[in-house]
Amino acid sequence: MKVLLLKDPKDKDSGTDPYIKELGSYSLEATLIPVLSFEFTSLDSLFDKLSHPECYGGLVFTSPRALEAIKICLKEKSKKEAWSKSLKQMWNIKPTYVVGKATASLVEEIGLIPQGEKAGNAEKLAEYICSREKPNSSALLFPCGALKREVLPTVLREKGIPLESLTVYQTSQHPDLQESLSSYFSQQGIPASVVFFSPSGVKFCLQHIQKLSGDLINQVKFAAIGPSTAEALQGAGIAVSCTAGSPTAPDLAAAIHRALHTRC
Repeated sequence: MKVLLLKDPKDKDSGTDPYIKELGSYSLEATLIPVLSFEFTSLDSLFDKLSHPECYGGLVFTSPRALEAIKICLKEKSKKEAWSKSLKQMWNIKPTYVVGKATASLVEEIGLIPQGEKAGNAEKLAEYICSREKPNSSALLFPCGALKREVLPTVLREKGIPLESLTVYQTSQHPDLQESLSSYFSQQGIPASVVFFSPSGVKFCLQHIQKLSGDLINQVKFAAIGPSTAEALQGAGIAVSCTAGSPTAPDLAAAIHRALHTRC
């Protein structure tokens, strides 16, 4: 059975994408189609804030893209030296809160120690942060995307925990998305399952997939990487067959396997 994954492939240098590998272990043939395109912004402002760890109580990351923005900053020799010489150590005295393993591993790549990665989503991370931070303490710095959800900021605000958001990337539709989807459906037919990895993916992809599937749309099992993506699908009138228990390749593959082998 075929599974369509609406996400970017993992970096080529790191071998087979873990989602393709895990689904393959269930004899499912997975294909990746990139959905989103990212433009990084405010990088000078980002590094300026990172240069003043004394002004903040810690860091919050809910997206790998926010870490990519920092890695772009650190490509500049002087900034990389400043980070390695003192800034990294100063930030490591403070907590770095993250959602998910992918974000946690990128935090480790820049030399910081992630906390809260098992939270799995923004709601649970917000609860975790609230259990560890005191009201009216120094603000947590939150590099994020323009389309960030307001769940985490709202929960922290209600608990009196200051959060300073900085938009460091814009999200748009991948320029090849429509062509890639049309090519996939014409060559491979309608997949047994389609997996969405973000509310943005639902926004940019769903109509194309509905059109390409036609009357056979009801045969497709729709899957979501997490609750916010599942909510976006449900909000668009789509029945969600499964949601990963946590945003990891093993959990998603197991959930899809169960959904495909459950009679309606």
